[in-house]
Amino acid sequence: MKEKTVEQLWSHLHWLTVLHQQGSFTAAAARLNVSKAAMSQHIAALEAATGVALVQRTTRSMRLTEAGERLVAQTREPFERIASSLAGVRERAAAPQGLLRVTAPVAFSRQQLVPRLPRFLQAHPGVQLELDMSDRLRPLAMDGFDLAVRHTNAPPETHVAWALCATRAVLVASPDHLARCGTPLTPADLARHPALLYPRERPSDQAREHPRQPLRSTGGATWTFVPTRRRGAAAALATVPVAGPLAVNNSEALRDAALAGLGVALLPDFSAQSALRAGTLVELLPQWKSTGAFGATLYAIRPYAPHVPRAVQAFVTFLREAFGPGFA
Repeated sequence: MKEKTVEQLWSHLHWLTVLHQQGSFTAAAARLNVSKAAMSQHIAALEAATGVALVQRTTRSMRLTEAGERLVAQTREPFERIASSLAGVRERAAAPQGLLRVTAPVAFSRQQLVPRLPRFLQAHPGVQLELDMSDRLRPLAMDGFDLAVRHTNAPPETHVAWALCATRAVLVASPDHLARCGTPLTPADLARHPALLYPRERPSDQAREHPRQPLRSTGGATWTFVPTRRRGAAAALATVPVAGPLAVNNSEALRDAALAGLGVALLPDFSAQSALRAGTLVELLPQWKSTGAFGATLYAIRPYAPHVPRAVQAFVTFLREAFGPGFA
């Protein structure tokens, strides 16, 4: 009989790994959807090709020999990689489906993301979307999120991130407030205006070391600005101490407080956008740029994983199309 080549024995090696996993010829044959006789023939052919016994059989049980165990251990990982690759190919060919868990800021979700979601869900009927609207920085993998939308200066290095578009903080007030208190012409003028503040989480909150610690007190708050057009080295940062009647960690609530005339507020541009267009809020100090208030870029972020579900890929594509350059 002509000796079998290595390529001809690949299926035999796989059947041996399945036999090891299932623990019996009957269970392995059922797993592979073949007859028990075919299973025995493949293992016998593999033993003939290797020249050693790979399986010890008795009337009541079977177990792999030392040579069989070693062969399975050396081939298990390659077969697992092949199975993973095939699963990935199948998923790419299939329509996106399954549960997709996303977290995003409240104001951005309500004003920008949710109105656009019908288009995504109609295009992908097999996807069930669970949206967590929160301004807290949630650890994605720990809390089971597939994806996050965040405005930040630097996404975590342990995650995969796609920059969607640049964002900026805008200083705003209502026409009624400006009529009562005047229009600030320089950052220093803000010290005479009530400020509506966005308190920041303590670093330990973000690290989840002390999750019950309160948000930072508004006492001693400052806003920092830089001229949009620098005029040599003399154009330095302007840091202004501010205080006011309200601090809330939600930019939509700050916007509503500004609309009610309670004071001046720094808001992400996507949160102030509609009110600025309607004229119910006025942008202040356009010749100055706020620094450190909010992130400079809107990102889609996911935890690193070697295999990314089709639903996640589809949602990232949707976000990049919906909120790409020029969105805000």
